[in-house]
Amino acid sequence: MTRIDRRALFASGAAAALLAATGASLADTPKAGGTLRLAVPRDDSLEQLARGAVFDMLTEIAPDGTLRGELATGWHTDADARVWRFDLRQGVTFHDDLALNVNDVAAVLREVGQAEALSENSVRLELAEANPGLPFLLADNRFVITRDGQGVTPLHVANGTGCYRVERAEDDRHFLGRKVAGHYKNNTAGWAETFEIIVIPDARVRAEALRDGYVDVAALPEGDELKGQRGLRYHPSESDMALAVAPHVGLPRQIGAGRGLDDGRIAERWWLA
Repeated sequence: MTRIDRRALFASGAAAALLAATGASLADTPKAGGTLRLAVPRDDSLEQLARGAVFDMLTEIAPDGTLRGELATGWHTDADARVWRFDLRQGVTFHDDLALNVNDVAAVLREVGQAEALSENSVRLELAEANPGLPFLLADNRFVITRDGQGVTPLHVANGTGCYRVERAEDDRHFLGRKVAGHYKNNTAGWAETFEIIVIPDARVRAEALRDGYVDVAALPEGDELKGQRGLRYHPSESDMALAVAPHVGLPRQIGAGRGLDDGRIAERWWLA
C-alpha cells in the first residue's frame, strides 16, 4: 500500500485525500452487539487498531474528511497560529474510572510546545513556530491522551478514554477490548460489544481464517485463497486487496485510507449486521 506523508497532509489541511468510498450495501444502519474479530499480520496493525479502540485524541478526522473535536470541544489561535487554546470535553473518565484532567492533556501537548492549564477545562499551547494545521496534526494517534502523559504500552495495562477498555492483551499477538458502558460516544460509535484482534503472520492462514468463519475481517490476505468465496467484499478492490470482509460485517460508507485499517478506527466505525 502506498504510504502518505502525513505531516505534509496535515500541514496542508488536505484531509479529504485520506478517504476512499466503499459503496458497501450494509452502510445504512449500524447495529450494536457481538464480537468483531480481525486477523492482521505481524506488523504495527495490532497496535494501530488497539490504540484506535482504547484511546482518544483531542481531534479526529471524520470519515467524510472533516476535522472535528474528540476530547476537545473547540480550539482558538492567534493571528500567527502560534498560540493555541483548547477547550476540553467535560465528564470524560479514563478506564480506571478517574476523571480526565486538564493536566493529562497538557502533558501530551508538551510534546509539541509549551503547554499549561488555563482552567479546569482549557489548556494553552505555545509553539516555537507557527502551525495553522496543528488541529489536524493532533488527530494523529501519536498524540493519544493518556493519564499524566504516560505511554500506551504495555498494551495489557493501557488506560485510555476510548470506546473500548482492555480486557485481555498480549503485545504482537492478541487484543480483546470490551465496550465501555456509558461512553460519551454511545449511539454514534463503538457498535460491537467486544473487539478482538488476532495476529496471524501467514497471509494464507489469515485468508483461511476468514473463509472458515474464525474471523470477520482479514488484513492483507492471500487473495488466491479466497477465490470463489461468495459474499466477501474487498477494500479498496479485489485486485488491490488491503482488507477482505465477511458479508455479515457492516462498513461505513467511507473508509479512511491515510493509515490503512480505516485510519485505525475499525473498532469504532464497523459493526456486525
